[in-house]
Amino acid sequence: MTELTSFDKALLNQLQGNLPVCSRPFAALAEKLGTEEQVVIERLNHLKKEGYLRRIGTFFNSNQLGYKGTLVALRVDPSCMESVAEAINRYPGATHNYEREGRYNLWFTLLTPGMDREQRILSEVRALPGVHGMLNLKANKKYKINVQFKLA
Repeated sequence: MTELTSFDKALLNQLQGNLPVCSRPFAALAEKLGTEEQVVIERLNHLKKEGYLRRIGTFFNSNQLGYKGTLVALRVDPSCMESVAEAINRYPGATHNYEREGRYNLWFTLLTPGMDREQRILSEVRALPGVHGMLNLKANKKYKINVQFKLA
């Protein structure tokens, strides 16, 4: 992994909350950073290739759009961890899939447009080879934080 340049850090800082909503957002971002649109695009491609950047996207208010979310904890046989994680990742509403230490060792969030779809997906996940337990941890109240990393 290559070292981040000062330009890379400034670019990543801008991306975390200041990506303009317009027809050419990278050109607008380039103007803010005192460079050309092509330079921004090239650096973003480099940062993605190097693993500093996973995706560029927006956050939607899932409740407003009619989606409900849940946090799911699975007890997975370690020999099946990768295949279970890959199966979960194929569901469009599955996010934040990560391995943890402890009895329940694979956690993910799931957003679905209705309880029927949620229950169907969770039934399918529960039936995956290597899954030995599941906790469906519905939120009582949503506390949203805006995490941004100030790169200096």
